[in-house]
Amino acid sequence: MKVEEIFNRFWIDYSTQNDSVKKIHDLFVASGENVVHDHIALRTFNDPRINIERIARIFTDNGYEARGEYDFKIKRLLGKHFEHTTDPNAPKVFISELLLEQFSDSLQKTVMEKLDSLPKEVYDDPLVVYKGSLWGKIPFATYNALREESEYAAWTLVYGYRANHFAIHVNNLRNFERLQDVNAFVKKNGYKMNTSSGNEIYGAPEELLEQSATIAQTRPVTFSDGVFEIPSCFYEFTLRYRDDDGNFYQGFKAANADKIFESTNYYRSEDAM
Repeated sequence: MKVEEIFNRFWIDYSTQNDSVKKIHDLFVASGENVVHDHIALRTFNDPRINIERIARIFTDNGYEARGEYDFKIKRLLGKHFEHTTDPNAPKVFISELLLEQFSDSLQKTVMEKLDSLPKEVYDDPLVVYKGSLWGKIPFATYNALREESEYAAWTLVYGYRANHFAIHVNNLRNFERLQDVNAFVKKNGYKMNTSSGNEIYGAPEELLEQSATIAQTRPVTFSDGVFEIPSCFYEFTLRYRDDDGNFYQGFKAANADKIFESTNYYRSEDAM
């Protein structure tokens, strides 16, 4: 499978389900930019049937390999990023997994009941990464109970396997040299940025990486007991700097990503979109 085909399939679902990201993308195109994506991100659980290694198969079977590991102690997650071995321009892939054993018995029971409800063959399919929520509708009260302990767990059980976000590679933009300028352009057009730590930009030039992200779009989701609006996906912007050898930094920073995760937690901001 060609790399372009893999990411186009993720993009179609991501941009169709979240019209705000398609509108932001089109704003950059209308301003004369050729939008290139730095990476996409996926979420999962650390169950061996669907852990990072299993979810990564569509990528590792098509020229990707793991290049970095990340530990998110507060959110109780692990992450890995993958890069294409021969195409340096191919988008990177960031996959994270929730460490279920570090959560309450109630959360573990809720998640495991859903995971156990499907036969092994479902998880054996490498194309499972495109199939969204595999486990059917849950009550809205269950979603809220999960969210209070782990917003990540709630989001993943509802949305399942799809791109949690794409990230525009700011280095490839012609008219936006600074991340501040990108953020200003996005805000001028009516979209709000993730400011979960009080800042819009995570990282710094001396760390070789700066990132920012919109607040996730809310959308109506059908639960087993009705339709409720909850956060969906968001758009990220990534600016990379050269290291002492003159090469662009290709990894990620756990401290940055920890804040980027907050883009789907609109409950923390009363005025978020």
